[in-house]
Amino acid sequence: MAPTPANPLRGILLMLAACTVLPVMDGIAKQLSETLPVLQIVWARYFFHLLLLSPVVFWRYGRQTLVPQRPGLQALRSVFMLGSTTLFFFGISYMPIADTLALAFIGPFVVTALSPLVLGEKVGPRRWIAVIVGFIGVLIVLRPGIGEWNWAALAGLGAGIVHAFYFLTTRKLSGSAPPLVGLTYAAVVGAIVTSLALPFSWVTPTAGEMMLMASIGLLAAVSHFMVMRSLDYAEATLIAPFSYSEIVMAVLVGLIWFGDFPDALTWTGIAVIIASGVYISLRERQLSRRQQALPAA
Repeated sequence: MAPTPANPLRGILLMLAACTVLPVMDGIAKQLSETLPVLQIVWARYFFHLLLLSPVVFWRYGRQTLVPQRPGLQALRSVFMLGSTTLFFFGISYMPIADTLALAFIGPFVVTALSPLVLGEKVGPRRWIAVIVGFIGVLIVLRPGIGEWNWAALAGLGAGIVHAFYFLTTRKLSGSAPPLVGLTYAAVVGAIVTSLALPFSWVTPTAGEMMLMASIGLLAAVSHFMVMRSLDYAEATLIAPFSYSEIVMAVLVGLIWFGDFPDALTWTGIAVIIASGVYISLRERQLSRRQQALPAA
């Protein structure tokens, strides 16, 4: 298959579109959590995702998708993705979507902090400072010791940390399988694991709730497909800063759907987190360009 021609603008627009869709999915999950167990909602996210995505993947890549390369690492990555989803859905069932998402944005800082140990990558002092500032932003959102502690915030943090390990294993698997194929493996693992646990927490949904459950899988498949396509058109280091636009849609969904709106202190923490994350992305892009400009040995 011929490589996709570079088109940075199209890549950016696809990422922005994905970041518009994802909070809508989160809003549906939060709505369903008022009447259904979180585990059942997570099952719906993976089961219907798999149901919708599999035909596309088999049509595009054929039977070889049934035999994963590096199956152990693929399974581990899939478990990290499932854990991150479960924690995030649990967090938004008790907290505003924007607050939970802001805490989950700790992920890029964890990735940067662990890159030297896990990937052997060098992290310079500027990015270490950005990581520290990012953690400060997370503390501002958490505000420990100020006001009433919301223990569900730990789920948002956990989602970000576990997603960081998902991202690190994704880097380890780079080039071993097309992104959509890897995403299918993750959907398979998520559907199987949650299906095994589902009988212990199943609540029979209404017809309307079943439609919403199916829509979660549809929106998950569509948004992840757009993210993958965005990376076909532009470099990850260019696309990454635009992923923070998700917080804007998360605020709108929370406000319109649930009447939630971040207070001034939370907005401050969000601003610090986004600024630090964008700086790390831009710095990585700058370093990547320098390495590409170096003459071959």
